[in-house]
Amino acid sequence: MKALNQILERARQAPRRIVLCEGEDERILRAAIKAAEAGIAVIILVGGQAAITRMAEQHGLDLSAIETIDPVDSPLRHGLAEALFALREKKGMTREQAEEAVLEPLCFANLLVREGLADGSVAGAVNTTADVVRSAIQLLGLAPGSQLVSSFFLMMLCKPFHSLKGGLIFSDCGLVIDPNADQLTQIAMAAADSAEALLGEEPRVAMLSFSTSGSAQHGNVEKVVQAARRVKAERPGLAIDEDVQLDAAIVADIADRKLPDSKVKGNANVLIFPDLQAGNIGYKLAERIGGAEAIGPLLQGLARPANDLSRGCSVDDIYHVIAVTTVQAQAAEARDSTAADGI
Repeated sequence: MKALNQILERARQAPRRIVLCEGEDERILRAAIKAAEAGIAVIILVGGQAAITRMAEQHGLDLSAIETIDPVDSPLRHGLAEALFALREKKGMTREQAEEAVLEPLCFANLLVREGLADGSVAGAVNTTADVVRSAIQLLGLAPGSQLVSSFFLMMLCKPFHSLKGGLIFSDCGLVIDPNADQLTQIAMAAADSAEALLGEEPRVAMLSFSTSGSAQHGNVEKVVQAARRVKAERPGLAIDEDVQLDAAIVADIADRKLPDSKVKGNANVLIFPDLQAGNIGYKLAERIGGAEAIGPLLQGLARPANDLSRGCSVDDIYHVIAVTTVQAQAAEARDSTAADGI
């Protein structure tokens, strides 16, 4: 898996502080140990110390290489509560409510990221997606220029039978149910950024539809076309095709016939689905029938990295998401540095 190996190597070259908050789950502990031993991240584990210690002892796990923080007795508790109160006071939160809220590991973990004490967070093995996303939006906020948090899957096509090799970004497959043209624009630009950060390639974006270059007329097609044109206006240098069927997006010969003026030329590495139904079906078809490995759902559009896990995730799934989160943190730092320099 060349693309995935590249992500792991980039994480290993410049590990970042990644916070996990579900230490009562054996899978989280095993993935945390694996990530620390592999050097892809400096792991911070937030949760009840007694529960974490009990789980580690039960399974014979050595957590000596991992920093653990119990919010109840952490010296950071009151400072994080003050930061939360300042952030949420206008939403009606009292100081007492903030003191109570930081005892929740998910809240404490994202506050560590917000305050620069960690570089990214990973949760969702125990917490629901709704809770993970809500906490990330409320505590980390949106990235500069972003108006929407969306999701993507990193799809790995690396098996001998795959005619199309490497990594692809599928978006949105897990969060925004029926995006309008403006939201689809945001999803496409965020997914292009995700491709650049994780694949190390220039993004080549296909706005998927049942139409190619106006071959069908329908409101669903028009939404895709409007979104693509807005992306072009925002990012004139980005290779993007407007309404395009999947075969013309990923097969060069078909693109030549159906879309001779294509900027992507049948070599898309970012596939933007018109709605969540199509995206969810598409990634599961690629995974279950096509034999692709799906990493995610991952979040995009946030000021700092925070990623969700499936509650059915494996140790390797968590390990790979930790690596992705490290690389996202590297990209966020580079973005902020560029902005600070006024470039």
